[in-house]
Amino acid sequence: MTTGTGSQVGPLTAPRRSLPTGTLAVAAGAFLLTLAALLPLYVHDRVALIPASTEFSVAMVDAEAGYLDTSRWAWVEGVEMRRVTRVDATAHGRDWSAWEMVVDTSLPDRMIDHSSRRVIVDRETGRAVNCCGEHVNGDRAVRQAGLVHFWPAGADEGDYPYYDAEVRAAPLLEFDDWEEVAGLRTGRYTQTVSATQVPDSARPVPAVLFSAGAEGTVTATRWLEVTRTFWVEPVTGVVVNATEEREETLRPRDGQGGIPLLRAALALEEPQVAANAEQARVRSVLLRALDSWAPAVLGPLGALAVLVGLGRAWRARDTGSPDPGDPLEPAPSGPAPVQAAADDAADAGARRPGPDGSRTPDPRKDVTAEP
Repeated sequence: MTTGTGSQVGPLTAPRRSLPTGTLAVAAGAFLLTLAALLPLYVHDRVALIPASTEFSVAMVDAEAGYLDTSRWAWVEGVEMRRVTRVDATAHGRDWSAWEMVVDTSLPDRMIDHSSRRVIVDRETGRAVNCCGEHVNGDRAVRQAGLVHFWPAGADEGDYPYYDAEVRAAPLLEFDDWEEVAGLRTGRYTQTVSATQVPDSARPVPAVLFSAGAEGTVTATRWLEVTRTFWVEPVTGVVVNATEEREETLRPRDGQGGIPLLRAALALEEPQVAANAEQARVRSVLLRALDSWAPAVLGPLGALAVLVGLGRAWRARDTGSPDPGDPLEPAPSGPAPVQAAADDAADAGARRPGPDGSRTPDPRKDVTAEP
């Protein structure tokens, strides 16, 4: 409650204290230094992980492939063959991802091969983890290992095992050299799978395929020989380009020789190579910024801000006065509360009439000095 202009009734309010000189500069510097440490040590590592949930496809094409037409057991040359790998990935815990993969090999008028697999991928290393219902074509006894598709971020010149679901093994991908692809510096890795029998591929085929004039059928198995080459952007681990030279044969289980089943020199199409290169370029800029560029800027700025704050605090201590750069609490305006209360009491006394009807003179009035 107030009783007059500028007066106050109630408990007195003490003026708020200002921050010590240099506090804001030191706090800002400490924040920048902390950020400079967190970006490369934590944020970079989390951003560099393979996405937990994603969908993508990889299409490889050969316009002049050859294959054995098993509907009439005749060899066909010069057809377009497409081998498409589709991936549907979902998060599986904090650091793993569950990939459902389907691989279809097709001609313009028919599909000639289909396979599926489930694999758990470590998002940091890009390697398969033996867990959680993994399988290859329904076979849950398999134990997948090695890289699945992506390289780990910061890939070096070393060799990496890469899982081949057809032969159910992980031969090494050997580093060859550095090479520029779509304007990016990439590492070239090559994997060679020597002729290997494909598990569970036995099937009856006409015996005449292996011996002229033979009658009936024989059991034959599929054998695979393949050379894969990958061009990988090292900062992100993104595969920019890939090729695959495949040769498949049918071999009788009880006998010698064999006949060609498929020959193809598959490669990624140009639009996909360009899209992969752009993805790698954007992610590499982000990862480089988090790992080196941003800390190189934020670290010195933070140290400078801390030094400035400490310097201002030192000067304020020596001079005994606040630094003009720090915010101060404004002094309260108007009469002090105690003096205002005294003035109000005096006003009330001056207005109250005495016993004889006269008013008490205001003691604050000027009194004429005696001569």
